[in-house]
Amino acid sequence: MHPLDNLIWNSLGTRHAQFAEGNDGARRFVPEVSMLGTLAAFTPAGYEWLGKLQRNGEVTALFLNEPMKPPRGWVVVREAPLWQMVLGDAPVSYKKYDDILQLGAADAKEMVELAALTKPGPFAMRTHELGTYLGIRVNGELVAMAGERLKVPGYTEVSGVCTRPEHTGKGYARTLMGILIEQIRARGERPFLHVRQTNTHASELYKRMGFEERVLLHLLVARRT
Repeated sequence: MHPLDNLIWNSLGTRHAQFAEGNDGARRFVPEVSMLGTLAAFTPAGYEWLGKLQRNGEVTALFLNEPMKPPRGWVVVREAPLWQMVLGDAPVSYKKYDDILQLGAADAKEMVELAALTKPGPFAMRTHELGTYLGIRVNGELVAMAGERLKVPGYTEVSGVCTRPEHTGKGYARTLMGILIEQIRARGERPFLHVRQTNTHASELYKRMGFEERVLLHLLVARRT
């Protein structure tokens, strides 16, 4: 099995175990960190295990190997095909900016607001705790960010890549990604990421940086009724 197969399960069982909630059949991140979760097996029994973790109408985002509807008693909130892309060994070039900031708890509210505006994927108040997050401010406003999310032995995901619409075209996203990639590689790990299949603009950027499509997953966001 490839390390990136059953990725969320493996991440919660290894490098991100400190953020895990789980039982015999399901695991998920603490909701304040991420809505991502997974099942030991995508069966009605697996969804029953996941339902025991959900509270107060919470949703869980799952990565499926193929489109699949949840069993009765579950509502699909959102779904989308999702490319998993892995970076090769070629160097990544990017513009140099002097004002790159490391983001943390003091920036969390603005990070959530930027993610809500640009929709790079699920983002919560404590998502920044999963790894290094970098940002760029212009006149005090957070206009771009990127960081590390899912981690398994030998691999780290680049995630949360987004730029305010009025600041696109300046190379901010590529710069932040380039710095993160160098840091990930310096640890002897390989960067990877996920991108919606319909987001062709981002996919082309990632391909120019050297990322290659590995597998097409299916994002399913669901909650128990």
